[in-house]
Amino acid sequence: MSSERDARHAEIDLQDLVASSDTGSRSPTGPIGVFLAGLALVWSLFQLYISSDIPYALTDLLKINVIFNSDEARSVHLAFALSLAAFSYPLFKDSPRDRVPWYDWVLAVIGVACCLYLIVEKGNIAYRAGLPTTGDLIVSTFGLAVLMIATYRSLGLPLVIVASVFLVYVFFGDQPFIPEVIQWKGASYGKAMWHFWMQTEGVFGVALGVSASMVFLFVLFGSLLDKAGAGNYFIQVAFALLGHLRGGPAKAAVVSSAMTGLISGSSIANTVTTGTFTIPLMKRVGFPAEKAGAVEVASSVNGQIMPPVMGAAAFLMVEYVGVTYLDVVKHAILPASISYIALLYIVHLEALKSGMKGLPKPGPMRSGLQKLLGALTGFLSMAITAAVIYYGLGWTKQVFPDATFEAMVVLFLAVYVGLVALAARYPDLELDDPNAPVSVLPAAGPTLMTGLYYLVPIVVLVWNLMIERLSPGLSAYWATVALIFIQLTQDPLKALFRKSGDYAGAFRRGFASVIEGLIAGARNMIGIAVATGAAGIIVGTISLTGAHQVMGEFIEFLSGGNLMAMLVLVAIFSLILGMGLPTTANYIVVSSLMAAVVVDVGAQNGLLVPLIAVHLFVFYFGIMADVTPPVGLASFAAAAISGADPIKTGVTAFYYSLRTVALPFLFIFNTDLLLINVTAWEAVYVFVVATVAMMLFAAGTQGYFFARNKAWEAVALLLIAFTLFRPGFWLDLVAPPFHQEDPAKIVEFAEAEPSDDGMRIVVEGPSIKYADKTETITFLLPLGPKGAAGAERLKAQDLHVAVEDGVARLEEPFQPTSVPGSKLLDFDFYGDQPVRVVAIEVPTERIAKEVFYIPALLLLALVIMLQRRRTDVPAF
Repeated sequence: MSSERDARHAEIDLQDLVASSDTGSRSPTGPIGVFLAGLALVWSLFQLYISSDIPYALTDLLKINVIFNSDEARSVHLAFALSLAAFSYPLFKDSPRDRVPWYDWVLAVIGVACCLYLIVEKGNIAYRAGLPTTGDLIVSTFGLAVLMIATYRSLGLPLVIVASVFLVYVFFGDQPFIPEVIQWKGASYGKAMWHFWMQTEGVFGVALGVSASMVFLFVLFGSLLDKAGAGNYFIQVAFALLGHLRGGPAKAAVVSSAMTGLISGSSIANTVTTGTFTIPLMKRVGFPAEKAGAVEVASSVNGQIMPPVMGAAAFLMVEYVGVTYLDVVKHAILPASISYIALLYIVHLEALKSGMKGLPKPGPMRSGLQKLLGALTGFLSMAITAAVIYYGLGWTKQVFPDATFEAMVVLFLAVYVGLVALAARYPDLELDDPNAPVSVLPAAGPTLMTGLYYLVPIVVLVWNLMIERLSPGLSAYWATVALIFIQLTQDPLKALFRKSGDYAGAFRRGFASVIEGLIAGARNMIGIAVATGAAGIIVGTISLTGAHQVMGEFIEFLSGGNLMAMLVLVAIFSLILGMGLPTTANYIVVSSLMAAVVVDVGAQNGLLVPLIAVHLFVFYFGIMADVTPPVGLASFAAAAISGADPIKTGVTAFYYSLRTVALPFLFIFNTDLLLINVTAWEAVYVFVVATVAMMLFAAGTQGYFFARNKAWEAVALLLIAFTLFRPGFWLDLVAPPFHQEDPAKIVEFAEAEPSDDGMRIVVEGPSIKYADKTETITFLLPLGPKGAAGAERLKAQDLHVAVEDGVARLEEPFQPTSVPGSKLLDFDFYGDQPVRVVAIEVPTERIAKEVFYIPALLLLALVIMLQRRRTDVPAF
């Protein structure tokens, strides 16, 4: 009895942990509970409304404007978030959980009023731009106060402290207690309040706009998919396919977390959703409690780097980096994929070290040839399915250019009904008890067939993004509409095909799951919406004070101008901030402060770092804080399930996540990993090599390959992995990648460059900030189409060169948004010393960097040969 009671208490504690971090731990009953659920439901319906064409149709029909523009949508979005935060998250530890106290009603009303004030007074606010009235200041003050309280109650004290530090810097930036190196003149109260609340530079800035227009719909899509039964389906399929392998439940945990992570923006929710099932099964096959929890944490946190949702950061990158959503997905997919594959391999190595077995599989034993044929069949089936989706849907667009939508609706209905008819032949999946004994795994085929139709809305999402090239928000809207249709009809259709009757009851179950999904989606968004609003205070401070330049110079000073040292400092800064900030807020803060600085320091070191690489670098280290003790909430959630020590679980999870720590440093220096400027075949080649390298890195860090590693073998494996990841490092030691040409010939080089190619130039000159400092920067100058004279091609790119006495002097660029204009902002063009081009860097003819794979592979063969002699356990 006591063990059952302890398990029940642990489950309650776990639910409290998830609720307090994601949805709010207050659940009032009676009319107030209905009101709270209704408010969350209305928020979801509002978000669907503004994402659709309904407002435009109603405006035409009613002759009344019912369209919400972007600024108005942000205000309503935050109003819902502030009110739900007040109702869902208790303000104090002893605050009631079963009712809403009077002061939370007051805070909710004030928060809503301060947000809606911007809509009611929008005309007057635009008229008196920059000249706040007393009413404006009162609203701004109360609005910021309620936002900070909502941040504290839904996200904790750390983000409040960080935002408060930035507010202090705004008002007291010229005071003696502020270090002289980062002082500024300070802002008046009116100017600051206007900046933060009354315009779109602060709270209602880009981050909140992304939350309102894109993030909400993807989180809602994930919630609806889970309520439809897809979450359980993913877990069951993963177990049916992988549970029989060595350490199978752990491998299934990784795969199911990866599938759940595709649609989940929360590592904690991912940990609990899959962990309640996977962790007990991992313990049953021999994993210690700490390692079982750590595997689940590592795989769940990895879900945040897996497109398409990526913990909401993917949509923020679209705005901050200035690239399309598809580009973000393309750049992020390979590192995320190889990271998951490496985690699968880590789990396999742990199973080898402990001599674990898989769970029993139904049916007769299969020969090696049959297993190989089965694997090839599965791979070919996936490849054919992907090809049909991509080319088949593309073909539909060509055949029905004016009726693609109608054609896709018909195709969607036909495929959906066919897959439901297939699923109806098999019994529905039940939510299994992970603590019950497992005598045999479920059959893979029937398990797979029961929920294939769950993939249809995901295909709709991919089709809208890749074929129709719709915006992420509109793509998620249509995918959500398709999913709601599936939820409403899946049970009635199954009842029809099974001839079981009770269609009304089946429809009611579907309708209830839709309502539950809409409410859950809104409650999952409370923390994200509040976080983006609070992060707007920090972003607003940066734009008001220029703090990013000051912080950048400070970090540059600490690093001594060394790019690697700066990357380490940025990584540490991201980890520290991430210990208290949610992923979204951490990404906003660190990328706003540090991204441009890393790019600039890279240019000073002659390394042209793409901006997307820096943003992904920051994001990767921000999510690692969900793992690392002492604050890693995902580790605490997993420990609550496994019964292990949360600190030990976090340390083990961080050890398993070393591959995720290494990846950002690798793709900064080898952008092929982000699929930048690579062809399709090159992408396949990069994926294969990077996967092998990451698996060798895992073997080196885990102390086991074919047998237990000796010290020199572990070092050798890490060296081989590094060589496969970055063979250019060794080639650069042998022969530099560029040689420098006479800058006086810049016009001739510009004329000779091919169309749409670029020219690397090194510029040197006096600093506009510091009288005694000389600035040096390397950048790639695009030259556009060939045909014009060299001087004309340079002028067209806003680079104005005058060659006199062998010196290529530069004049100040006219356009600050041009490449020279943005790169040369820190140069003084009117000082005593000229700003000049000191070198033109031309690629050196060198041997292929892949030559260095040969000694690496020979060393790998030696390690394998020696280890095979020491073991009789099959490596796979």
